[in-house]
Amino acid sequence: MQTQLSPQFSDTPEGEEAAAILRKCVHCGFCNATCPTYQLLGDELDGPRGRIYLIKQVLEGGEVTRSTQQHLDRCLTCLNCQTTCPSGVAYGRLVEIGRNLVEARVERPVPEKAVRWLLKEGMTSRLFGPALRLGQIVRPLLPQRLRDKIPRQSDVVPRPPAKSSSDAKLRGTVLMLPGCVQPSMFPNIDRAAVRVLARAGIKVIQAAGTGCCGALRTHLSDHDGGLQDMRRNIDAWDSLLAPGDIQAIISSATACSLSIKEYPRALGHDPKYAHKAARIGALARDLSELLPELAPILKPRLRPVADERIAFHAPCTLQHGQGLRGGVEAHLRALGFNIAPECDESHLCCGSAGAYSVLQPKLAAQLRDRKLANLAAREPQLILSANVGCIQHLQSGTGIPVKHWIEFLDEALE
Repeated sequence: MQTQLSPQFSDTPEGEEAAAILRKCVHCGFCNATCPTYQLLGDELDGPRGRIYLIKQVLEGGEVTRSTQQHLDRCLTCLNCQTTCPSGVAYGRLVEIGRNLVEARVERPVPEKAVRWLLKEGMTSRLFGPALRLGQIVRPLLPQRLRDKIPRQSDVVPRPPAKSSSDAKLRGTVLMLPGCVQPSMFPNIDRAAVRVLARAGIKVIQAAGTGCCGALRTHLSDHDGGLQDMRRNIDAWDSLLAPGDIQAIISSATACSLSIKEYPRALGHDPKYAHKAARIGALARDLSELLPELAPILKPRLRPVADERIAFHAPCTLQHGQGLRGGVEAHLRALGFNIAPECDESHLCCGSAGAYSVLQPKLAAQLRDRKLANLAAREPQLILSANVGCIQHLQSGTGIPVKHWIEFLDEALE
């Protein structure tokens, strides 16, 4: 797709990068076939190809309107289209550039700006935990839209803090990023991860001073704020990496592990942080990528496995963002668990997509219900996933328990 950049973009890094991405697009439309919003709305401008044309129009100096902004807002950034694209178009990066350009030119309504500010500042604040606990107390009194975002206290059964295994030979050390909302919403996930890894002889360090991975602000078009979050995490990790005995930097949230893997690209222009970001990106691993090492060690320690039928939902950040599909299910089956076959439309997003379910509640609910219907067709007694947002979003629409696969594995090891 040929693009004639307008003078204001022709000599900018973002303009040149976007033009290079656009040149790969042959406007075949294969991407629309796997785009969740196009499936629901049937509007060309609510599919990847239409959004690409909108961004091209912006780069060429065309009119930028509130409608342009809304069509870009409705993108989940699930990256399903990148998996589908035969030409290798980096749509995720292109839509990030496009959103930032439109954000600078189109004024949002005040209520919308307020919600977006609350999301990026509130969810990354130390006050998020106390606010969440207050929300759980008054949850029955809240509107359905807010009630769906707050896990019930009964959904989060407290478990003891993780303790190191005394009988496991130390095989390595990893850094783990807790992230921003997960420690308050579902603290058992990381506790389970630490316990499971300890049983396999892997020591986990959580560095003081870390926080949000940077994805939340970046996806809300706060580009500079996202970079600051990344730099803060790098500063917190840097001294711990110096001895050279850290084997990986992991997260139990697939959205965060994807974000950390993208630090080298995001900070490649920063002379102070480019080298550090490259080192961190090389060490970044999703928690599930440790399963090939964990499974053989843990299998003899599993208690007898009940014949519980389990469905697995692969988050988009796992299967499309990181290109890791089928690994969790395969290793859980190898450990003897009854994992149902992949559900229909397993490639489609569940509608969580970070802050998307708050900003686009109607579309998010439709996608959630569609996903749950496909999962329910496998008649599961339990649904497993790998990202905190997906777990919370799916649980809000079903009575079937939904939890992280590492929690399930932790319970099976007791």
